Amino acid sequence: MPDSLPASPPEPLPASPPDSPSEPLLLPVVDEDGAPFWEYAARGELRVQACAAPACGETRFPPRPCCPRCGSFESRWRKMSGRGRIWSFVVPHPPLLPAYAEQAPYNAVLVELMEAPHIRQAGNVVAGPDAPLNSVDPARLRIGAPVRAVFCPVAPGVSLVRWLLER
Repeated sequence: MPDSLPASPPEPLPASPPDSPSEPLLLPVVDEDGAPFWEYAARGELRVQACAAPACGETRFPPRPCCPRCGSFESRWRKMSGRGRIWSFVVPHPPLLPAYAEQAPYNAVLVELMEAPHIRQAGNVVAGPDAPLNSVDPARLRIGAPVRAVFCPVAPGVSLVRWLLER
C-alpha cells in the first residue's frame, strides 16, 4: 500500500442536533493548517494563506503547511474582498445526503476568487446569511455570475462562507 493512502477511513463529520433546522447537518472538521481560516470566517473575514517567502507570495487554498510554488513553510493570511465568480455549480437530484432532503433542491457551487482566480472555494449561493440552502432558484445560477461572500453562523464560533448573487 502506498504511503500516501490513509490507513483507515477519516472520522465522520460531526452532525448538528436534529432539532435545529437552521443549522447545517455537516460542520467543518478543523485541522491545524485550516484553523485560522475558520477563525477569520467566524469574524466575517474571507482570508487565504499566502506564502511569506520574500520572492514568492503565492496564495493557496485549501490551507496546507508549505507553499506549492517555492516549498516555504512560512505563511500569512491575506484578506480577500469576498468577491468572485461562479466557476461551476450543481443542483443534486436527489440530495447528496439524505439528511438534506428537506432542503432540496439546493445548489453547490465552486467560486473563483477575484484576487486569486486560481483559488476556488466550495459553498452555496443563498438569499442571505440566515437563508436556507434552497433560498435561491437554481435557474438563476450561471457560470461566470458575480457573487460575494456572506458569513453564515451555524454553531457557536463557526461560520460557513456562502455566496450572494451580485447584480
